[in-house]
Amino acid sequence: MGARMSGHARVGLLGWLWRLCVVLFAWLLGVTAWIVWVGERDQAAKADAIIVLGAAAYDAKPSPVFEERIRHGLDLYEQGYAPLLIFTGGYGGTAARFSESQVARRYALKQGVPDKAILIETASRTTRQNLIEARRLMEQRNLHRVIIVSDPLHMARALRLARELGIDALASSTPSTRFRSFHTSWKFLVQEIYFFHRDMFPA
Repeated sequence: MGARMSGHARVGLLGWLWRLCVVLFAWLLGVTAWIVWVGERDQAAKADAIIVLGAAAYDAKPSPVFEERIRHGLDLYEQGYAPLLIFTGGYGGTAARFSESQVARRYALKQGVPDKAILIETASRTTRQNLIEARRLMEQRNLHRVIIVSDPLHMARALRLARELGIDALASSTPSTRFRSFHTSWKFLVQEIYFFHRDMFPA
């Protein structure tokens, strides 16, 4: 009798563990689908400014990922969606000559964007800090609605953080991305799923 009850208990425990795994898998699948869906939408519309989120820069040259973001921001600017560009991103290290935003500004100036149409901040190191510093510039200029530019898989987190910070933001992901291969896309997606859950419990 005791052995039979022990067997039922094991079956019951395995059943609950199986259900938990199914729920966890469904949750992660839903988060993944949401990240991909947000990244695929383009909400670009008239706004006060375009915020280009920072990424790595190599001295005075933007990384391929950052260059894609800068180019898309310039495309939106040239199409007349907003009269101002806000480039974000601080110094990548103590030896860096230029901040990420300064690299982006130099790039934009070479493309003929007037200096008066560019705002930068040089203090941020994370996505949240990018947006906090961008909000500070918005408040100084009395700007309200912005378009956020980033990579498709990064956009869901960026948009969520913007709304948490009270920024009226539209999303416009880069139409192309340097995370093209399955290997790099998968790693970036896993990273964004991790950050999605981490941001639910900010320190």
